[in-house]
Amino acid sequence: MEIRRIVDFGAYLSAPGDEAEILMPGRYLPDNPQVGDTIEAFVYNDSEDRPVATTERPFATVGDFAFLEVSDVNSVGAFLDWGIPGKGLLVPFAEQKVRMRRGMVYLVYVYVDDATHRIAATSKIDKYLGNAYPDYRVGQPVSALVIEHTPIGYKVIVDNRHRGMIYSNELHRPIEIEETVTAFVKQVRPDGKIDLTVNDKAVKRQTQVSDLILEYLADPASAPLTEKLSPEAVEMLFACSKKDFKKAVGHLYRDRKIEIAPDGVISAVSPK
Repeated sequence: MEIRRIVDFGAYLSAPGDEAEILMPGRYLPDNPQVGDTIEAFVYNDSEDRPVATTERPFATVGDFAFLEVSDVNSVGAFLDWGIPGKGLLVPFAEQKVRMRRGMVYLVYVYVDDATHRIAATSKIDKYLGNAYPDYRVGQPVSALVIEHTPIGYKVIVDNRHRGMIYSNELHRPIEIEETVTAFVKQVRPDGKIDLTVNDKAVKRQTQVSDLILEYLADPASAPLTEKLSPEAVEMLFACSKKDFKKAVGHLYRDRKIEIAPDGVISAVSPK
């Protein structure tokens, strides 16, 4: 935001293309501020519903999922510590999946309340996940917030929008609930959930094998290809293991790039 006016108690800022001025109290200003200087700021409504700017960085902003601790509970709801001193983030009672208690940590989604126009949070997160089908390529890096441990792995929230899973057998180190990790897309399922891995080498290997299979199928001189190839034939044709071959075939089939006949013969799907 750009400094428009400097006053005794701070400065008034405005965002590019917006004439509305928002106060930044003097304690957040850099030394010797000048009109025209730009400052990276976070804007929220104070206790009197006035917009105010700060250089403090909250733990989560609108559109984010985060694990936050309850700092207070009163007659209107629970207030979370979200990194803004003196300003708790309200979770109204109606937005609490279970009644929140002081000192406990909960997974919440941060949003702007339509009625009050204030930033608020909810622990009823399901309605904010999976509202659009994921558009990712295999191997694409994503941000994954770890939210739950299951017998087969860890449920995660992908890029604050989608549900995903990191399987335990894909991990080369332990991960923790509340941790955010960089993961890589293995596949997007028909239901919109995403299988992830933290091992980018495995994804790259799968992609390479998939490309080799498509190249083989595109060559008219190639012999018919079947998913029942022996491990020795797979190694000779694609320089990979039978396990990697089967994974690549499964990936190509789910992406509708190949067809598999009842007898196991694989053929490429002609582009429309």
